[in-house]
Order: sequence, then structure tokens, then C-alpha cells
Amino acid sequence: MAPKVLFVLTSHGQMGDTGKPTGWYLPEFAHPYEVLAPHVDITIASPNGGAAPLDPSSVEATKEDKICTRFLNNKKPLWENTEKLSNFLGKAGQFEAIFFVGGHGPMWDLATDSTSHTLINEFYAHNKIISAVCHGPAAIAKVKLPSGEYLIKDQPITGFSNTEEAAVGLTGAMPFSLEDELNRASGGKFVKAKEDWGQRVVVARGGRLITGQNPASAGPLGQAIYDAIFGELTTKDEV
Repeated sequence: MAPKVLFVLTSHGQMGDTGKPTGWYLPEFAHPYEVLAPHVDITIASPNGGAAPLDPSSVEATKEDKICTRFLNNKKPLWENTEKLSNFLGKAGQFEAIFFVGGHGPMWDLATDSTSHTLINEFYAHNKIISAVCHGPAAIAKVKLPSGEYLIKDQPITGFSNTEEAAVGLTGAMPFSLEDELNRASGGKFVKAKEDWGQRVVVARGGRLITGQNPASAGPLGQAIYDAIFGELTTKDEV
């Protein structure tokens, strides 16, 4: 029986009060899916269930990316028929990992979603893999354990950086700075690639906490999840 992984998409489709659409970001779903789907049983969920909004800008940005275009054309039921996240409360033991897909949407819903925070705590209690890419780490940035400490306290962590947010002109549209929030909750452990848009995957807790910085990190993050599940993790923990 194949290991099970829960992919979580945002249900939020509006970029604050800008009037622009947002949602989940195509390569941050397509590339990890490409890596993992042949080996694991993937379930897709979102806070509201049903159709999860795809950020249209990500379709345009990846039109030359064959993995993304193939995924877009062939896998639409995956994001149009998501299960409701609350259906998985009490079921963390059935999965090997939970993965939060990026896109700006999670900054508004998953960042503060109580169901998601409870589910993450359940995955943590079962010593399962908690993973996220780009803005997906917004889902874990504010999570607190029963002790009152942040989930990511003293853990190296990454996500979409302040300079990358500024480069796309969306700093002012965000409800908070993801880099600042991750750095605060981790106790100053935020790390990033030497250059904006460079690949950066950060492994912590012996492969139980895995984060990726940006769209370019999505495929490598999928590989890190694979390695952690199948006991072949070669990426050492950050210190």
C-alpha cells in the first residue's frame, strides 16, 4: 500500500483589496505532484472544499513549463473537487506527510485557519512530515503547540522572501510579511538562497519539517519529501 500524502490548497481567491485574483500557484502544485504521484497516494484538500482558486498569473508565468502545462490540461479535477480540510481532523496517523502548496492565497486563509492549525498539531504529534513551499509556510508560521511555543521555534525555515515580494510589487498588498513572521516565530532561523529566485529547500527535525523558498524550489522540495518518506534523505538538517 502506497504511503499517503495530504496536499492542501488555499480557498482564498482575492489579493486583499487590490481587486486582483490570487489563489494557489501552478508550479508549486504541479512540480511536487510530478515527483510524488508515481510513488504515493495523494489526497487534495482545502479549507472550504470544492474548487480551489488557481492564480491566473501562474498560468501565464509557466506557459513554457511542460510539467505545468501538462498538469493544467490533464489534472483539473484535482483542484476543482478538493475535500474539506476539516474532514481530516483525527486522521493524521493515516498519512506520512502534509504539504501546503504556495500562492498568495494562504496568506489570508491558511495562515490563521484554526482547523489547519489543529491538523498541523496532529501531524506533529504523530511525528509526520510537515512541509510547505513559497507562501505555503504561512500555514505553519503562526501555529502554536499545546505548550504555547511556536511549532517552528528554533527550527531553520524558509519561504518567500521580503526582497522577492518587493520584486513582484506586492509587499503592500500582503496582510503581513511572511519572512518577518517566519523569522520571529523561529527565533531568527529564517534562511534563504543567496540570490532572489534561487532554489532553497530547508530540512529540519530530521526530515519532519521541510520548506521551500519560491517556485523554483517546488520540485526540489517534492524530492525532499520523497526522500524523507522513503528513508533516503540525504539533505542534512540546517543548523
